[in-house]
Amino acid sequence: MLKVGVLGAGHLGKIHLRLLNESDMYDLVGFYDPDEINSKKVAEEFGYTHFPNINNLMDEVDVVDIVTPTLSHYDCAVKAIEKGCHVFIEKPITNTLEEAEKLLALIQDKGLKGQVGHVERFNPAFLGVKHKIEHPMFIETHRLAEFNPRGTDVPVVLDLMIHDIDVILSVVESEVKQINASGVSVISSSPDIANARIEFENGCVANLTASRISLKNMRKSRFFQKDAYISVDFLEKKVEVVKMKDAPEKPGDFDMILQNAEGERKQIYFENPDIVSNNAIKDELETFAEAINNDTEPIVTLEQGTKALRVALQIIESFKN
Repeated sequence: MLKVGVLGAGHLGKIHLRLLNESDMYDLVGFYDPDEINSKKVAEEFGYTHFPNINNLMDEVDVVDIVTPTLSHYDCAVKAIEKGCHVFIEKPITNTLEEAEKLLALIQDKGLKGQVGHVERFNPAFLGVKHKIEHPMFIETHRLAEFNPRGTDVPVVLDLMIHDIDVILSVVESEVKQINASGVSVISSSPDIANARIEFENGCVANLTASRISLKNMRKSRFFQKDAYISVDFLEKKVEVVKMKDAPEKPGDFDMILQNAEGERKQIYFENPDIVSNNAIKDELETFAEAINNDTEPIVTLEQGTKALRVALQIIESFKN
């Protein structure tokens, strides 16, 4: 079992602590959080060991799980890597692109493993259809959330939209060509609503919308590709796959047939992929353990996390244009 320590005991940090404590792949050594009052409360309520010194915790573990505010990701990760620890870092990887690139170079130099917590890659709905997403040419995403003061220290792009950016970059095999975006601040000092249009070199276009002041929650993505439409509901864990194939010469009474202006006839049919229920956060943590134990590449590498951050920051920069 890998000895693991958690940095940060806030809302998400407590979830990580519980899942790591339950996991058969990790031995939870303890946690560090600079908020002494909260740390004492968490230690007393759940029985986790609190380390009052961050360096003492890192000296005792193989893996450091960083669930702290984004501004501290870089400093925490550098300390852990320099002590020879593998690092799991919640999204976004760091606060700046320069920090992410330095971190990437450092972990490669040390020969350690790193993973970024882009949890939607482990969403059962996405896992059920990602193998069917082949060369999408138009993508539309909506990620809407009710207002929550937690997370408003960063723009909605880094808070919410970055989930969809990462998913899109994982399925579009092309470099970004151009980005146009707009963002509006309503409650926070940083944008609460944003829309971005990403054009890729291969002609694919992605239109992303994110809001953290909506009246209802929504996390949906739609992928359009040759002869197929795939819808993923990340919130409800549901998928819809609509495909087309050449129509049979003698269609059945209930077959859905379309004919275009050129006279080509296509049959529409539906697929229902199996959606296997899971705990996405537990899966991302345990697949990281597998990557360490088997010396394989983590599912969401620090390089991929850096690419997602780069696009997110380009979107934010586009707000100014």
